Amino acid sequence: MCQILSLETHQPSYFHGNVFSGSLILRSTLLCGIMPKICTRYSSSLLVEVSLKHIVFCLDIGTLIEVRRAQLACKLSDEIAADMFREHAKKLIQENISSALDILKSRNKATNSPTQVIEEVKCVLAFNSLLTVLSKHPQGDRFARGLGPISLAGEHDHDRRAGDLKTLYRAYATDVLSDGPVDNEKLTPLNDLRNIFGLGKREAEAIISDVKSQAYRKRLAKSFNTDLAAAPSKASFLQNLCEELQFDPELASKMHEDIYRQKLQQFVADGELSKDETEALMAFQVRLCIPQETVDAAHTDICGQLFEKVVKEAILSVDGYNADRREAVRKAAQGLNLKKEAAMTIFSKAVRKLFLNYIQKAKAAGNRIEQAKELKKLISFNTVVVSELLADIKGEVTTAEPATSSATTEPETTESEGEDEDYEWESLETLKKTRPDKELKEKLGKSSQKEITLKDDLPLRDRAELYQTYLMFCITGETTNVSFGTAISSKKDDSEYLMLKQLGHILGLTRKEAQDVHIKLAEKAFVQQAEVVLADGKLTESKADQLATIQKQVGLPSEHAQKIIKSITTTKLSSAIEASISRGQIGIQQVRGLKDANFELDSLISEPLRETIYKKCAEEIFSSGTGEFDEEEVYVKMPADLIISAEKARSIVQDIAKVRLENALVQAVALLRQKKRDGVISSLNDLLACDAAVPASKPLSWPTPRELDDLYCVYMKSIPKQDKLSRLQYLLDISAEKAEDLRDAATAGTLPQTAGQEEEELAF
Repeated sequence: MCQILSLETHQPSYFHGNVFSGSLILRSTLLCGIMPKICTRYSSSLLVEVSLKHIVFCLDIGTLIEVRRAQLACKLSDEIAADMFREHAKKLIQENISSALDILKSRNKATNSPTQVIEEVKCVLAFNSLLTVLSKHPQGDRFARGLGPISLAGEHDHDRRAGDLKTLYRAYATDVLSDGPVDNEKLTPLNDLRNIFGLGKREAEAIISDVKSQAYRKRLAKSFNTDLAAAPSKASFLQNLCEELQFDPELASKMHEDIYRQKLQQFVADGELSKDETEALMAFQVRLCIPQETVDAAHTDICGQLFEKVVKEAILSVDGYNADRREAVRKAAQGLNLKKEAAMTIFSKAVRKLFLNYIQKAKAAGNRIEQAKELKKLISFNTVVVSELLADIKGEVTTAEPATSSATTEPETTESEGEDEDYEWESLETLKKTRPDKELKEKLGKSSQKEITLKDDLPLRDRAELYQTYLMFCITGETTNVSFGTAISSKKDDSEYLMLKQLGHILGLTRKEAQDVHIKLAEKAFVQQAEVVLADGKLTESKADQLATIQKQVGLPSEHAQKIIKSITTTKLSSAIEASISRGQIGIQQVRGLKDANFELDSLISEPLRETIYKKCAEEIFSSGTGEFDEEEVYVKMPADLIISAEKARSIVQDIAKVRLENALVQAVALLRQKKRDGVISSLNDLLACDAAVPASKPLSWPTPRELDDLYCVYMKSIPKQDKLSRLQYLLDISAEKAEDLRDAATAGTLPQTAGQEEEELAF
């Protein structure tokens, strides 16, 4: 063991070492002083090197002064002398390191003493510390150059020896940190040794952290059943232990989790957890303050792997899901103390993977029939294997093991419970068949699970296509090719539709999504027949009734039928309807017939054409010759039937009435001159109808007042209603006195002759 001399008690000695070496130094010094030209730089270096050989771990001030004198005598530069001193110091340290490594690697237990290794390292630390102190000595200018801490970093073989240096550093750190609390008194030498060895900061910290981890684990094991078990606060005990060892609490928590996992792995090696093992795990969780979610994750991972293995063996068993497999699954589900949610997650993952295998085979099939057969295998697998497995995992009674008491059976729920009633399930025949009656349910026996689906594994489009493929198989049946290129379809019973419904559950289709597939096929059938009915582009009332009948036959909801009709009429009937309206073949009665047939008028007739129909109806009212104007019919009912706003309708009627009012007067006078009594009365009635729509604010003007009197007399003889006669009197600007005279004359039979009949009386 090396000994470091104390600087305070050591007396300077100018000639330290053997006599030969001292004489050599002296002679060399004198020679350099007498013959400076002969002393080369090389010989000076050799001389100083000889002096440095006397510097060992037992370093003293006298030797340092002698080396400095030798340097000055040989006139060697401080830089070269410092390099030589540092190289010599490194060699001394490397010799101790090599000695420590030889002891550490020795297979001989007698020579492989950890104590000797630590002593060698301490000697290196002491020597490095002495060099550091001497470099700061007050008389340091008299000492050899190159004093200071030593580092092996940058040496040509440092990378090659880095592994050995780390091993030695770990050995020293283990010795220092394994006993007692960790403080700066222990960490400072470790930092100095890191600098001497030239190790990176992260490398050293990783080694120290690992050593602390081992120390923490040993202390934890030692106190687990004693101090830790008796501690009132487990968290405080663990926190104090981390502070004592300056160990990261997060790393401690990770270690606690690893310990729990190791114990759990050990306990479940036989495939189940006993009561004692469960209690032991609970003790680990409580004493090590492991969160419940961490425990659950460990059970899901470790126990889940064992459970997954059992499930896969049960699913893929060539013997089927027999009693032995059922018992193994139940034992794994209950004996591994695995939460039901975790077991379901593992089981669902394995099942969905197999579901997707069936789907891939179905997509790769050559035709629709082969695809349906693969899907049928999927449905059977779900019913026979998956549903039974799921019931065993959940601990439920299956169809294979009926309940002994009726009290344990759950009441049967109807199909409509919990479903949205907005969808018209009753209208589609294929949807009705997916709801089997009691007799069919008893015939089929087993029911299938609905919890594990492919909703999140396949896009909706793919799932809907697969459902539609099997729906077509249910409708058309399986075809068998016979001779001469013909095929025979075998009829399917309603049980296929129940399997279709089970497929919908496997695919994760909602009731609305499955309904949309059925409606899509119904729409296709309706389109084919509707295109035949509307081939000529003419939509009559009889055709509307025919389309309504077809709609009921295919069970298509009315809104979907209207969309199809709109699409067809848009392409085929637009020009035909326009031509019919222009020819006057479609009026308000025909429109009301279409409306009664549940057709959407705005999808069949454009707004301008509907306004044209309304104008025509208004003109017919003002030319009917009845003199009647029903405001409710014209301003309310007709606009509602034609989907025209009330304001727009009133504007159209008033514009027509204003024009027809004066025209009716002109026409009445013309007919009067032609001696057409009935025509005169009709024209005057039209005039009154226009006035009812747009009441005149003043009487009408006419250049020949006598003709107005004649019009009044002709209308009076038709025995009209008094209110109409009074209104006509106002419009023709006939005074009350004249009107009274004309009425008296009519009563007496002495009415004056009309204009143009001075010679002969008009025979009315």
